[in-house]
Amino acid sequence: MLRVKRFLVFSLFVGCASAAFAFWVMGQPRADVRAAVAPPPRAGFKAEPGAGGIATAVNVTRTPDGQWLAQAAARTRIPARTLRAYVAAAASANEATPTCGVGWNTVAAVGFVESAHGSYGGGTLDTAGQASGPIVGPSLNGHGFAAIADTDGGTLDGDGTWDHAVGPMQFIPSTWRLVGRDGNGDGTADPFNIDDAALSAATYLCGHGRDLTTPQGWTDAIYSYNQSDAYIRQVRDQAIAYAGQA
Repeated sequence: MLRVKRFLVFSLFVGCASAAFAFWVMGQPRADVRAAVAPPPRAGFKAEPGAGGIATAVNVTRTPDGQWLAQAAARTRIPARTLRAYVAAAASANEATPTCGVGWNTVAAVGFVESAHGSYGGGTLDTAGQASGPIVGPSLNGHGFAAIADTDGGTLDGDGTWDHAVGPMQFIPSTWRLVGRDGNGDGTADPFNIDDAALSAATYLCGHGRDLTTPQGWTDAIYSYNQSDAYIRQVRDQAIAYAGQA
């Protein structure tokens, strides 16, 4: 009988200890358990024969062959001028950070998800890569989106109270101030210009020493752009589609 009582007391002690441990674990800060996904194939492109390095990002390293560009644009339904900017942006980012390995199809997939290649709100990009009108996302006022108070005095988004993502690659003004690049060599970093925006996006994705040829590196890069698992899947699916089409 004494042994039975001791067993019951011991069992009760173990149960209480286990419960206490479980509550302690649940109370600890949870590590990021985001699962890495396999990166999409890195799409290549056909370059003009003999094209050399040129200072502006839109022609960096090698210029896409005109025939390839026209065919790839038709197959992917990415406007040729915009596709050229994506290719140049990826080439420039990889030249600056050789360990990055970002594909133009990943940059293009981000551009599609963010603004349908600059056509959000019925807009278009002209031959210079400039948006026909301001591409401004919803107010980041905490209603359905993160709450981000104004950081640019409304200069880019026209709102002096709350921030909005802007341009074909949808940069928040405070982020643009940190990573905005001049992609067309005109001396100005403009989030409403596709050359500037695409180069800035590719550079941002390559940040923090990421290797986008690896599952973790690619997943972390896209997650840093938009912290959503659904967004990661959407960008990946689109990048895979572009690689196959082009």
